[in-house]
Amino acid sequence: MPFAVYVLGLAVFAQGTSEFMLSGLLSGIAADLGVSLSAAGLLTSAFAVGMVVGAPVMALAGRTWPRRRALLLFLAVFVAVHAVGALTPSYEVLLATRFVGALANAGFWAVALSTAVAMVPDRLKGRAAAVVVGGVTVACVVGVPAGAVLGERWGWRSAFWAVAIVSLPAFLAVLRSIPGGRSATDAGAASVSVRDELRVLTGPRLRPVLLTMALVQGATFCTFSYLEPLLTRESGLGAGWVPVALALFGAGAFAGVTVAGRYADAHPVAVVATGMAALTVGWSALALTAGSPVLALVLVPLLGLLAFGTGTALITRVLGLAPGAPTLAGASSTTAFNLGATVGPWAGGLALDAGFGHRAPVGVSALLMVAALLVAATTAKSRRPRAGERRLSGTRL
Repeated sequence: MPFAVYVLGLAVFAQGTSEFMLSGLLSGIAADLGVSLSAAGLLTSAFAVGMVVGAPVMALAGRTWPRRRALLLFLAVFVAVHAVGALTPSYEVLLATRFVGALANAGFWAVALSTAVAMVPDRLKGRAAAVVVGGVTVACVVGVPAGAVLGERWGWRSAFWAVAIVSLPAFLAVLRSIPGGRSATDAGAASVSVRDELRVLTGPRLRPVLLTMALVQGATFCTFSYLEPLLTRESGLGAGWVPVALALFGAGAFAGVTVAGRYADAHPVAVVATGMAALTVGWSALALTAGSPVLALVLVPLLGLLAFGTGTALITRVLGLAPGAPTLAGASSTTAFNLGATVGPWAGGLALDAGFGHRAPVGVSALLMVAALLVAATTAKSRRPRAGERRLSGTRL
């Protein structure tokens, strides 16, 4: 695996810490800025909205740029908005910085995924994507719990400063490791028209996969965004256990990405189907047993493994189905991933505001997984060939 692929994973680690660290900081932000817990949760949704909008827009805007220039620009903007977010006393300004930071993060994600996959042969594309996504899981293991510790000891603003500082080594690593000129892959991507790429992405094979990805990630982030109040107010754990639980989730996520990177290239459908079924059972189990701190701490890493393993396999599936969309394939994966991260916390916040209790987001996660299974089952049924068609073709469609 080229060293530059791991550099991209390092940069994604810094940005992933920012995307997910609010799950351990919500109560502090709400108290400091004088807003409700659900309003603080919308900061996660604002970031996800920026990712949804920014992935295709930034990918298209930078499709003619050398990849190193695009990656460095996105990282520079990301650092700047975190400094502003750490200084502002305004909820509205903080909300805006989350959106702008997400635009930069989305652009980086889209370019990084395409760059990593372009650097390796077909048999390693799943592993290259797993390394990039693995930066997010390392963020869950190290960055997010560290952010929770910083928030508890020195306030939530210290976590924002830490993200800005950690991003600087990633900036230097990209500067030194990613080639500066335009590669043959860049030229080939630019030669494909946007219309042709959109035709691939909106085709009948990709649409259900992208929708399934959005639903799976919606289930993940619905609960993850409200994990801190779930554990402290429902499971009865002290605040000091929150970083531990976040680290357990991240460790499970890292294991899931590692396993998916190894097997998703050869068995993408089996990995996705197994993961989705297990997630449906897992979120339902957590909703029923969240009152037990022991069971909650057991289920958290298992659900991290399943959620990110399934998500990585879905990304690999999209990239494999969209070779005719070299610029927008990574962007579409990023958009679907973060569309779920937008809808999930929003739906969880609605359930909280409706008075259903702190287990409500977990119940919503289970319902979203049921919807994902229905989409997958309906798609599989619609594509199942008739007996006569099977005999004529001699193969499965």
